[in-house]
Amino acid sequence: MKNPWILPAAALAIGAAGGFITGKNNSPAGSDAAETSETSTRSRSSSRAELDSDANRRSASRSKGIEDIYRTPGQNNRIQALLDFYAGLTPEQLEAEAAKLESLPFNERLMASILLFGRWAEVDPTAAMAYSNTMGFAGGFVRPTILQSWASSDPANAAKYYAENPGEFAMMGMMGGGRGPGGGQSAAGIIAAEWARQDPSAALAWASSLEGREKGSAMESVVREVANTDPRRAAEMASTMDEDSRDDAYAAIAERWATTNFSEAETWIKTLSGEEQSEAMGAALSALARENPALAQEKIASMPEGRDRDRAMASIASQLSRNDPQAAATWLASQTITDGEAQRDAMRDVMSNWTNQDSAGALAFVQSQPAGEARDSATTAYIWNARNDDPATLIQLAESISDEGSRARTVGMTAMRWMQQDAEGARAYIESSTVIPEDMKERLTNGRGFGRGPGGGGPGGGGGR
Repeated sequence: MKNPWILPAAALAIGAAGGFITGKNNSPAGSDAAETSETSTRSRSSSRAELDSDANRRSASRSKGIEDIYRTPGQNNRIQALLDFYAGLTPEQLEAEAAKLESLPFNERLMASILLFGRWAEVDPTAAMAYSNTMGFAGGFVRPTILQSWASSDPANAAKYYAENPGEFAMMGMMGGGRGPGGGQSAAGIIAAEWARQDPSAALAWASSLEGREKGSAMESVVREVANTDPRRAAEMASTMDEDSRDDAYAAIAERWATTNFSEAETWIKTLSGEEQSEAMGAALSALARENPALAQEKIASMPEGRDRDRAMASIASQLSRNDPQAAATWLASQTITDGEAQRDAMRDVMSNWTNQDSAGALAFVQSQPAGEARDSATTAYIWNARNDDPATLIQLAESISDEGSRARTVGMTAMRWMQQDAEGARAYIESSTVIPEDMKERLTNGRGFGRGPGGGGPGGGGGR
């Protein structure tokens, strides 16, 4: 799955549509004691008309089928129509519709899958799970949807099924950072988060009964969810966790607390010790940067050097660069960052924003930097984002990168871009280049790209995110 962000993005869109429907169907009803009989009658007639209209609309949607639905103009209209369509189907009909999904284009199949399996899990979750086990690799990408929908209404039985069928969820959450089924969240974490929205105490008790990595994931999900509304209670919960899980839980609390009351969050963070305090403060400052990057800059000055500080610094620079990329780049270049990945992440966002807003200014900044890792990161990020620059000129810039691996990847990527615009000129450069490895030369001249060497695949050679 090369676009792992599509699933959470689609889920977000669907959640918005679902919230609209829920809000509409659960809107306050009733009449004031002083209302006249005529008003009440009119109100009831209006309500009946609304219900009739809604029923007619649902019937019309069901009579269409998803092929017709996807010909409806407007993405939100399609989402609404799909919700209406699937809402009226029996579990058997939902299974029949699931078999039709493969005929849809990829992006439409993703959206329809989330809606269909989310609905199926509401009416017959075990059948939906059983069907997912017949889908091969694709089943791994609908299983989190089924599990979350199930847990959102019946977490106890979702947890029971998970305990009885652990093999079905073995790969869920194996790859972090949003990659893989579940977007990096484990099955236990999904259940715990949904359960905590309904009954935090019961969710915590269940999470505490688990073992190993799943216990930590579930406990963190509970604490993270509680922290949205009551960070102090979440902090008390986290204090009972084992040390391996507590750091991440404290960071999650700090991140959420900082967005509502940074002063209170800071006071609490100072009561922590060692790595717990460092990780929590880094998370808090990253969250603060989204609301007040200037204050985050001020606060990070007193944070000790280390990876947590570096990551927070990358978040601050990224946020600053939205409005003033030059100031963000200048500030970033003046800081000591020891974590190479954090530096690449920071420069990637800053230079992307700066190149899109003022390519000449961004290039001048790159050329003014002394040789070293910071300049390499800035150079690579600039080249990846300078879509309209002359590839022959960019090649020369890429050759100035000091790190050998990053230089080869960036030169190769630029040469590939050059091949698309001027194959003859690019081929002449590639064949004479002393920077591009021989095996890469062959791939480039044969139109097979430049591969994904060690750490390749993204600006700075960090493999992307």
